This record gives sequence, C-alpha cells and structure tokens, in this order.
Amino acid sequence: MSFALAEEVVSEVAEQAADGRMKLDVGNNLLYAILGYLVVFIGLAVLMLVIIIVGRIMVAKMKKPAAAPEAAAPAAVPAPAAKALPAAPGAAGEVKIYDTDPRDAAMIMAIVADKLQKPLNELRFVSIKEVK
Repeated sequence: MSFALAEEVVSEVAEQAADGRMKLDVGNNLLYAILGYLVVFIGLAVLMLVIIIVGRIMVAKMKKPAAAPEAAAPAAVPAPAAKALPAAPGAAGEVKIYDTDPRDAAMIMAIVADKLQKPLNELRFVSIKEVK
C-alpha cells in the first residue's frame, strides 16, 4: 500500500466524519484494521533493526578494549608459593593461580568437585584465573 492511498482514505474518513455522514461497513473496517496492523508491524520492525544495530555497535566496542588485556594476561606472573610441598597421594599435579587468593582457589576447586560429585583427587586443575 502506498502513502497516497492511506492519505486518501484518511482524508475521506475525516470528510465523512465532519459531515456527520460517516458510514462504517465491513470493507472500511477491514481496511482500517489492516492499516493499523501494518503501522504497528512496521514500527516493530524498525525498532528491532535499531536494537540489532545498537547491539552490534556495543559488541564491537566491547571487543576492542578486551583485546589489549588478553595480550597482557599470558605475561601475568603466577602467585609465588610459600614453599614447595610434596604432592599428596593421588594428587593430579600443581595448579597455577593467577590474580586469585589461594583460599578462593581452594574454595572454587571444592565447589567444582562437589558439583561434579567426584573426589577432589580425581580432578585435575591446570590454572585458576580471576576474570575482571
């Protein structure tokens, strides 16, 4: 439907309403309903496009600053160990801890073991790093 047709229909309805001779039949009601639905759906489509475009812009902005810290993350120095203790029987090796308190790392390992319902000595943790 073109805007000219919509303008014509609106002006005709306004003219009929002003004269007091407005006649509503099924055809006119159907046309008004279809025009109303079209306006709503077009508005929703435009709103959806705006949201998608803004979302993509935000994701692009978030990825650019995140690239710099990722390059610096591998250069992070692991927390110094107080003294090297021999591994407990059944231990799966050493865990590298980056920017995390050892107590918090132990809590995380205990929670993971509990959620997986496996003994802690059957799990192998390679590294734990706090995400900021």
